[in-house]
Amino acid sequence: MKPHRGTLILVLGILGLVVCAPLAIAAWVMGSGDLKQMDAGTMDPGGRGNTQAGKICGIIGTILMVIGIIVLGILFTIGFAAALAQHHN
Repeated sequence: MKPHRGTLILVLGILGLVVCAPLAIAAWVMGSGDLKQMDAGTMDPGGRGNTQAGKICGIIGTILMVIGIIVLGILFTIGFAAALAQHHN
């Protein structure tokens, strides 16, 4: 039986929320895979709580990152349009 990586996934999820958003994706992917292995009985289920918490942090961090990218894209577009409008005046 493989050892769990619950603490690692939780740390990645928290860092993904606070410091580096792409780590949230890693936490989400790793957490999903590890939970499937725990359900299949091939991984130690002792870290299920940390794995689930890390996966949830990863999901939230990923969603916030996507929203941030969309907002930045909108702000960039508005700024670019305003610069073009001012240039034409």
